[in-house]
Amino acid sequence: MMDSRLTARALTALIGSWRMREPAYEALADAIRLLCLDGRIAPRTALPAERELAARLGVSRTTIAAAYRSLRGSGHIESVRGSGSVTLPIGRRDLGRAAAEDGMIDLQQASPSAWPGLAAVYAELAAEAAAVVARPGYEVLGRPGLREAIARRYEERGLPTDPAQIMVTTGAQSAITLVASVLVSRGDAVLVETPTYPHAADAFARVGGRLVAVPVTVGGGWDLDRAEHAIQRSRPRALYLMPDFHNPTGESMAVESRRRIAELARSVGAVVIVDETTAELSIERRIAPPPFATVGGENTITLGSLGKTVWGGLRIGWIRADVDTIRRLATARPAMDLGTPEFEQAISERLMPLMPEILQQRSQLLREGRDALITALAQELPEWSVPHASGGVALWIGIGAARSSALTLAARRRGLLLSAGPRFSVGGGHERHIRVPFTAPPALLSHAATLLGQAWRDVAHDRFGSGEQQPLDAVV
Repeated sequence: MMDSRLTARALTALIGSWRMREPAYEALADAIRLLCLDGRIAPRTALPAERELAARLGVSRTTIAAAYRSLRGSGHIESVRGSGSVTLPIGRRDLGRAAAEDGMIDLQQASPSAWPGLAAVYAELAAEAAAVVARPGYEVLGRPGLREAIARRYEERGLPTDPAQIMVTTGAQSAITLVASVLVSRGDAVLVETPTYPHAADAFARVGGRLVAVPVTVGGGWDLDRAEHAIQRSRPRALYLMPDFHNPTGESMAVESRRRIAELARSVGAVVIVDETTAELSIERRIAPPPFATVGGENTITLGSLGKTVWGGLRIGWIRADVDTIRRLATARPAMDLGTPEFEQAISERLMPLMPEILQQRSQLLREGRDALITALAQELPEWSVPHASGGVALWIGIGAARSSALTLAARRRGLLLSAGPRFSVGGGHERHIRVPFTAPPALLSHAATLLGQAWRDVAHDRFGSGEQQPLDAVV
């Protein structure tokens, strides 16, 4: 059984410059493996017929047949009668990411370890479990006390909020998916940043949204001229933005830019969906701008989460919107789930007053990780363009050549798992960048930089291919 079919033209666009080494069939197989591993080709997708793909790539059918044979051997595809070659879930899991084996460093996710005080809060609440389980547990809007605590947190940040404007969700991804399903219909334009958070782009595409990309660059921020043109031309139903410590670039949007984006959105009747999952992860202790909703008004929907600030395993997120929108979301939600787990909500309710303490610890942890990673990369790869992020969870590194996918595969062979730059793109590109999170311990990040340096030299010198060495400046 297959879910979709990929044309030769579409696959060619996805793999980009694939012939980085010899033999050609193995280079092609590696390129397709990476697309499967990071989720750009979904499981149960039928690949193009051998003859069709050979003609598109300008290679022999024998090369395509050998590449597909290699992919079958590594468990990435299978042959299905009547469907041809169909991709398989990686490790029988539809996660879009590789499983880390013993001894490997996994930097595919950009989430720090749990806040050190979390276990004590769990233990404290466990002693009062009888009171927690006495509640019905089916609360579509969320636990009243937690909604009040989240509203107070917005008040502290300068955004007056009533608890009736809050819905608690099972993490930020659940919030994104719910908002997308309610607001976006098939064929609606949705303006998104590129690079962007890939699972958000996937959520809007899944409901039939037509993604319109606006660039965000390190040091340059948001291209407002492109944004204005795109908004006026496409008249999007919604904008999805991460204006504070944008993932993956680390950029933050200036107040003037927020006002301009909000004005443009209002002019075409678009809803601005603001993802604040990284908004409070400041490293340099800058004065944070007020939440986007202070300038966006009622046509702004704000999404938050404790996944990056407290722990990724604490699946608590929320939506802040006007009361009418919250009611619409509450009506639609039971088709997806009936509420957020009560115990985790009770934990989160106790954590909200501790956020200043939690954020101070996170700032220190992220600073140590960032500084260790930047220092190690400067020693290993001085030719790379490594930004000095003032917050967030990762560095969006310019590697100077369109080799991000090849580098990611080489790093896997060295025991380092990363996501290639194109995973964060909308409409293709970003082969000249790679995201490296700095949420791991400093010693681990230093070792990761060493492995990354080795992998880069492997790519440049083609150590996994023909053995013909190329100088680094020849890599294009």
